[in-house]
Amino acid sequence: MDPEPGQPGRDRFYDRLVDELLAEEIDPWVTLYHWDLPQELEDAGGWPARDTAERFADYAMLVFDRLADRVRTWTTLNEPWCSAMLGYAYGKHAPGRRDFTAALHAVHHLLLGHGLATARMREAARRPVELGITLNPTVAVPASDRAVDRAAARRSDGLGTRIYLDPIVHGRYPADVVEDLAARGIRLPVQEGDLEIISTPIDVLGVNYYFTVHLSGLDEQGRTEDADGNPVERVVPMGRPTTAMGWEIEPAGLTDLLVRISRDYPGLPMVVTENGAAFDDRPDESGVVDDADRIDYLATHIAAVAAARQRGADVRGYLAWSLLDNFEWAYGYARRFGLVRVDYDTQARIPKRSALWYRDTIRRARAMSGRGGGR
Repeated sequence: MDPEPGQPGRDRFYDRLVDELLAEEIDPWVTLYHWDLPQELEDAGGWPARDTAERFADYAMLVFDRLADRVRTWTTLNEPWCSAMLGYAYGKHAPGRRDFTAALHAVHHLLLGHGLATARMREAARRPVELGITLNPTVAVPASDRAVDRAAARRSDGLGTRIYLDPIVHGRYPADVVEDLAARGIRLPVQEGDLEIISTPIDVLGVNYYFTVHLSGLDEQGRTEDADGNPVERVVPMGRPTTAMGWEIEPAGLTDLLVRISRDYPGLPMVVTENGAAFDDRPDESGVVDDADRIDYLATHIAAVAAARQRGADVRGYLAWSLLDNFEWAYGYARRFGLVRVDYDTQARIPKRSALWYRDTIRRARAMSGRGGGR
């Protein structure tokens, strides 16, 4: 990561960032992959190709070797479901492919890359580290008690949650998912020893949550199969308020998710690594963004985490998404998740009301825990 002699030191950016965070008494958490595969590797086959898993482990060690003396917590992948399904099955994110079989191969190789990187970082660590992965598990609820709706929710849960957590924690893929894929002529490209690598023990699971889906196994015309002969999984709106992303707001779904993970995957500490909402923020004449809708979203979801802890879920922390308005992938700059408004013309950063509320919430929590008010 060192720059070539005479070249600008841009490769030292993360060195400097980590040092600045530590100077402010902020623990840096490193996420090694957030949907940013180099084009050269995509041209060589991308995540559907097994070699990409090996290249990811090599890259992980380059970063680990540079920063492990100061960074304790490492997550390998952020939301591999998005990398695999949105990138290779549905064509919504880069690389924009629409190949369901390739997407399932990508699922396996993303998990393999995670396991390879985790094992190598663990072996190389010279001081205590916490290693993990961040998932966005699907929270799928049947729209009714009909068998066809229960089956739709099961399938969605299988490809959105269990296909990741079962091999990571239990060292196997879910039998019903394997059977469903076989019925579509798809076989996961598992080689001998892969599942042992994927189930390399982790110390923390990052959980990202934004919404719950209520599913029907019937389309609008009452059919159970789509035009390609695949089972229908239709999202049924429940009439709840929505964010600017069109996602219905359902805090209880976060409670249910955290409790479910603790029940089905015991001994796995969790941190809510992403939770937040995009709204159509409008500053007033003085530039203030009074985002009461975002404050309500955060408050109800933090309460949902507390409810999960009361029901026995091992949740160690909560991180709001996002500090700043940001480039929101396929939406570009059209969706604002930030606690701090970014004026994209001037690059000015302006804390919204939610930022002040979040700051005060943290201060109160620290005071109650006896750790002082903080800054």
